[in-house]
Amino acid sequence: MRAAVWNVWACAAALVLVSAGPGIAQAQSEATPVERISLLPGFQAELLYSVPGEEQGSWVSLCVDDKGRLITSDQYGKLYRITVSPPGTEPAETKVEPIDSVRIGAAQGLLYAFDSLYVVVNGGGREGPGSGLYRVRDTNGDDQFDEVTLLRAFRGGNEHGPHAVILSPDKQSLYICAGNHTPLCDPETSRVPRNWNEDFLLTRLWDAGGHAHNIFAPGGWIVRTDPEGKRFDLISTGYRNQYDIAFNDEGELFTYDADMEWDIGAPWYRPTRVNHAISGSEFGWRSGTGKWPADYPDSLGSVVDIGPGSPTGIVFGTGAKFPEKYQKALFICDWSYGIIYAVHMTPDGSSYQGTAEKFAAAQPLPVTDLVIHPDGAMYVTIGGRKTQSGLYRISYTGTESTEPASSGGDDPQRALRSTRYVLERLHGEQSPYTLDLAWPHLSHEDRGIRFAARIAIEHQPVEWWVERALDEQNPIAAIQALIALARCGDESLQPRAIEALNRIDWSQLTEARRVDLLRAYQLVFIRLGRGDELVRRSVIEKLDSQYPNASPRLNLELAKQLVYLEAPGVVKRTLDVLDRSVTQEEQIHYVFTLMTLASDWTLEDRTKYFEWFNRLAGTRGGNSFIGFIRNIRKGAIDTLTDEERTALEPLISGAFEAVDPASVAPERPFVQKWTVDELVPVVDDRLHGRDFARGRAMFSAAQCFKCHRVRLEGGSTGPDLTGVGGRFNHRNLLESLIEPSKVISDQYEKMVYQLQDGRVLEGRVINLNEKNLMLLTNMFDPNSIESIQRDEIEESQPSTTSMMPESLLDTFSEDEILDLVAFLKSGGDPGHEVFQPRASAAGR
Repeated sequence: MRAAVWNVWACAAALVLVSAGPGIAQAQSEATPVERISLLPGFQAELLYSVPGEEQGSWVSLCVDDKGRLITSDQYGKLYRITVSPPGTEPAETKVEPIDSVRIGAAQGLLYAFDSLYVVVNGGGREGPGSGLYRVRDTNGDDQFDEVTLLRAFRGGNEHGPHAVILSPDKQSLYICAGNHTPLCDPETSRVPRNWNEDFLLTRLWDAGGHAHNIFAPGGWIVRTDPEGKRFDLISTGYRNQYDIAFNDEGELFTYDADMEWDIGAPWYRPTRVNHAISGSEFGWRSGTGKWPADYPDSLGSVVDIGPGSPTGIVFGTGAKFPEKYQKALFICDWSYGIIYAVHMTPDGSSYQGTAEKFAAAQPLPVTDLVIHPDGAMYVTIGGRKTQSGLYRISYTGTESTEPASSGGDDPQRALRSTRYVLERLHGEQSPYTLDLAWPHLSHEDRGIRFAARIAIEHQPVEWWVERALDEQNPIAAIQALIALARCGDESLQPRAIEALNRIDWSQLTEARRVDLLRAYQLVFIRLGRGDELVRRSVIEKLDSQYPNASPRLNLELAKQLVYLEAPGVVKRTLDVLDRSVTQEEQIHYVFTLMTLASDWTLEDRTKYFEWFNRLAGTRGGNSFIGFIRNIRKGAIDTLTDEERTALEPLISGAFEAVDPASVAPERPFVQKWTVDELVPVVDDRLHGRDFARGRAMFSAAQCFKCHRVRLEGGSTGPDLTGVGGRFNHRNLLESLIEPSKVISDQYEKMVYQLQDGRVLEGRVINLNEKNLMLLTNMFDPNSIESIQRDEIEESQPSTTSMMPESLLDTFSEDEILDLVAFLKSGGDPGHEVFQPRASAAGR
């Protein structure tokens, strides 16, 4: 959940016994009725308990004890023990008892293991202990906890503080996670090399809204410890705010990390995403503009990107009496949008790739945590931030088999994971044998294996392998080795490291490996220093001819590198690339890249540059978006000479303010009112030999990039469209473009709220706080938020119109539509068959 102010708990009531079920009146407020929860076919939800907020608070964490009872915690207060009648009992009975025998609460992590309740306290309070990992025990067997032991104190609290604690697959140790406002807990050992840094080449702007200022690497973290909490081992870093962690049936660790919603619309925005937390992993969160792109080789990417939201509890379906597909799924909670997703993963090399399916949803449904109970059902809590809390049970009542899923099976990728495991066993250890074991895997085709091999090498004394890194001839291995050297070496190695990178043949690398090479250059300059003029000239000579590049992705990195080196002519080239950029994220990237460059400008270039801010004034994003652009403009003004300031006075005087997007968007003339029926035969017959660049430009002209992502480009308020070509036929695609309200996914539907004062508001609930609902009313403007009070709502119902506007294609010609559809079918791949002549196309 997003940041909030913490306080102490209110006193809880004594034992409460309720009957749950339709028609049962209760004195306290009701949690969201099950009739309003959309579930997958065959699944059934029961509301077991509506929490009386004044007495028992708002519940945010959940675990199962050794007797099958649930234990939960108020976000700001006490722990509660819950006894629930078995599934199928009519009526269901739920008994809730406050745990008053010990003074502890405000827990965002709970685990019962080793005859103990492990409690991760987040913030504590006036009457309870502060942040830390605690072990709570019943020492005399009377079924009442009587001993509280602090195992490790944590610095930090609030909603980016310490979170979950879970049991390891071998049931011998504990894993704990914490968000980025929690300094490291002084781990005794680390699988992550302790050489982390901010690692951005040019400069960083802190968040324009003031969030996370002076919060540095390593960001959010995951550690492992023994049952007594004596020895902590750092496993993974680089998160923003991962609330929970979970192991699959293969023993692989995953988490669901938060986005920074104020960044939406900016190039440094990263959606909420599921990460595979392998040994020694780094995921590149850095504050403000400093976040690393997902494809950087010194970090790892995502299993699946979800989009805007607020990650809370996660759990695998292992042990559930669900169909096999859902026993193997990772269930993740999005608190803001009220959704539980089922993430279905398939092996992808030594890691995984996934797809997210909406499992349960309602507005509002502020899901906080979930567990799979030994009775085979899923138990879910809603609440947080003093919102109405409740306890639900989700069971499967359909016809598919719920026999325990088979583990493993025929998986050709298992050998790759086994290779990664061998390398991970070398992490944190020093041995002369490690180099010979790990080095051959630096050139492996699999990203996870390359990463694990490099981490193993970085744990070895650099003098053991420095010459080997500098002499490496395999280009892929050399890039990885030189990244390791940059992270572990000293400034004396800079000239030789640059010389080694300059030997690598650009023409022999794929686009992805070129990104790796450019990142290696960056890290050498960042970590080992700028070097002398000969070094600077040698790298310019190496890279200058590649910019501008046909690849938009490479242009982003080449621009940064050549601006850093102050390459001659880089300003004019970057302004030309800026003019051709089709997404606002690209445009902001280039404006930001040029911000601090003081050389290579003409007055004409300066004028053209500052005119771009007039265009950007009409773009939209999250809460910090306009502030970021304002600060970029100020940073550029600060580099001007007195003469330039005078000449540019009409452009730079006055404050920068946002304007109506319609006032700066170029007008397109109306062509015709297209219909699906007239376009389907055209697309069926002519979707070959299309123009990729124009298709991408049309995707921008239709404003699709504002809400949708394709291959890491674009916004995230709508679904990712990278794989849409494999899911939709031509008619489906055209219907979604021309008739968006024909079929509305309930994942993206908006609600209509009739208020008591006569107002009618439409939008999606994206945030809650106590009785306040925050409504996103315009998906083109992520900051268009209306706040309403629950008691102001007279009636609510799903809207029959899509948040996606009508008539998007009415200003497009037939050929432009064909190129747009080709771009969508290709998933942003310029090598796709739709861009080849018919004779060489494999078919439609």
